Amino acid sequence: MSQLAKGSFTVELKAQGEPDFNEGVSTGRMSLRKRFEGDLVAVGQGEMLTALTPFKGSAGYVAIERVTGTLHGRAGSFVFQHSGTMNQGTQQLSIRVVPGSGTGQLAGIEGSFKLEIVDGKHLYEFEYALAGEPQQAPPVDRT
Repeated sequence: MSQLAKGSFTVELKAQGEPDFNEGVSTGRMSLRKRFEGDLVAVGQGEMLTALTPFKGSAGYVAIERVTGTLHGRAGSFVFQHSGTMNQGTQQLSIRVVPGSGTGQLAGIEGSFKLEIVDGKHLYEFEYALAGEPQQAPPVDRT
């Protein structure tokens, strides 16, 4: 059965080297560091590749982030894979757990992470399941 973790996080991004500009498009690499609070109490560390276009509100990024801490009291780590695009301000974002990346009490974790920025604060909802946990049984048809 899937579970839902909620909370907030802070993020710190640092440019790694100089961006590359080519015909109006800037590509670059950044390190990221996050601190999660709420149902997920953890630190995230990773690398991000970015592409910024000359069109306002249009860009893309991919990232890999290792998250280490506790999730609903279970200790371990796992890896998020990020893929995001913005097309003139319209965002499409996918953040998922890399299969097989869970360690410790988070071994077998799978799930997806959603974020929302409200008044400058990063809020998250992380829907996840752990392998080996009881799954919800389907309803029994008694007709």
